[in-house]
Amino acid sequence: MATDATAPDFSKHDLIPAIAQDEETGVVLMMAWMNREAYEESLRTGRVCYFSRSRGKLWRKGEESGNVQELRAVYFDCDADTILVKVNQIGGAACHEGYQSCFFRRVDPESGEVSVEGERIFDPAEVYKKS
Repeated sequence: MATDATAPDFSKHDLIPAIAQDEETGVVLMMAWMNREAYEESLRTGRVCYFSRSRGKLWRKGEESGNVQELRAVYFDCDADTILVKVNQIGGAACHEGYQSCFFRRVDPESGEVSVEGERIFDPAEVYKKS
């Protein structure tokens, strides 16, 4: 059944998953949460904003690292409860551990062994050092 939703549905859940994908390469960069305010700010400013559950407040991607996400396109799924943002990832890394993608650990389905794919783009100890 087709839906006539014109925006993500925040009525069932205050926070809904938001997946960030590099617009140019298609690499899935990260998953975070958005509330209505973060969603609206992202649209208004062209810079992706999320809601940090650990901090309990809006989180403007790159506010500490400088690795900002410029908003290029927004999609939402058929149930209107998951957002996909296509972004231009400034600085080359979306992950707070310094990798391009938060999904840098690969599990071998046969052995269960975990390997790291990709190289660190920045040193998190340097970027996030507390003053």
